Amino acid sequence: MDDNDLWIVANYKETQIAHMKPGQAVDITVDAYPGVIFKGHVDSFQPGTGAAFSLLPPENATGNFVKVVQRVPVKILIDSKPDPAHPLWPGLSVYPSVATSGNKG
Repeated sequence: MDDNDLWIVANYKETQIAHMKPGQAVDITVDAYPGVIFKGHVDSFQPGTGAAFSLLPPENATGNFVKVVQRVPVKILIDSKPDPAHPLWPGLSVYPSVATSGNKG
């Protein structure tokens, strides 16, 4: 894997993406490295919810309407240079925080 091509796919609730746009700055914390903040930016949004693209989409067989908040995968590119002291491996728990304040629209 090329260290220059690292990204995160964060599954945000549909109610959380209203003010997100490609290019916005993201602070990323990783459980494995307390106190270390990686920098990134929003790259793109998947053109549908995770449920829409799943192999077996969930269905409510009872006939009752139950509103379920959907998750939208958001691709976040990591801008921080690779740090041998803090390698990023697939599967680590991360907490991305998108800077949406001060944005118009």
